[in-house]
Parts: sequence; structure tokens; C-alpha cells
Amino acid sequence: MLENIFKRRSVRKFTSEPIDDETVKSLLEAAMAAPSSNNKRPWRFVVVRERRTLDRLADMHPYGKMLSQATLAIVVCGEVEKSPTAWFLDCSAATENILLAAAEMDLGAVWLGIYLRKKREAGTREILNIPENIGVLSIIAIGRPGEEKPPRTQYEESNVFYERWS
Repeated sequence: MLENIFKRRSVRKFTSEPIDDETVKSLLEAAMAAPSSNNKRPWRFVVVRERRTLDRLADMHPYGKMLSQATLAIVVCGEVEKSPTAWFLDCSAATENILLAAAEMDLGAVWLGIYLRKKREAGTREILNIPENIGVLSIIAIGRPGEEKPPRTQYEESNVFYERWS
């Protein structure tokens, strides 16, 4: 498991090879296996494969240019009323599970932030017709990797405290 965690890297270059339905379902099953506050499971997902829509998302998001190469995006949303104080936490765990599952399946992926960025949220809502009562957390660009990145850890001992902050 640790090997897969270290293998997960942000991939921003993709080939044009499509991702099959079974793989998409596996990614979504991984997402829905995430922990959830009070088991509310507020997550909702928009699967995007249409080239025109991926290109529109790429143009809308200031750091989302790789979406124009990706063959898949999963937009992670949350039913805010179902979990008003934790939907974004639960959806963050679901997002990370997708990223880890993608790494395990030798897919490339990168997390693009939407939450708390009003222009990105409004643009994503408009493009994907997401209702106002649904929170938008992230877009995950996914595809067959067009670049290789070695596994790594970013462990820094200086960020760790034992027993109390010092």
C-alpha cells in the first residue's frame, strides 16, 4: 500500500487512449469506499468524457489545461444539505481515493481545486449544469499517462512533533 501511495503523482500529460467503463466504475467504487462523517456519503460525481466538454473545462480552469489532453474527468461534488459541515471533507477523501486507485491502475491523474474559488465553481456549474444546492469540490483529470514520474515521498522530519508542539 505504501508503494502505491508513493507512486501517486500529479500527471499532467496524457495519451489519447480512452478509459473503459469498467475502469471508470472501479475508480468510482474506490471513491465511494472513502470514510464519511456519520456515514452520510454526500458525494456525487459527474463523469466527463466528451472532448468538447473536457476542452471547455480546460479553458475555464486556470490550471486545468491538461484537461484538453485527458480522456476522462471526474468532477467530485457533494450534497451540502446532507452533511453541511463535512461534505467537503468527505469529498476530499473520495478524491484522494480516486487518485490512489488511478495510480494503482497505472493511470495518470491530477486534482484540480474548485472549492472556495467562486469563478471556478460558477464555470463548472454552468458547463456541467450542476444545481446550486450541490457543492463542487474538485475536477480530477485522468488518462493514460503521457509522462513518467518516479515514486517519491515528501517526508520532512521538521514537520513532525512528538507529544506536544515544540
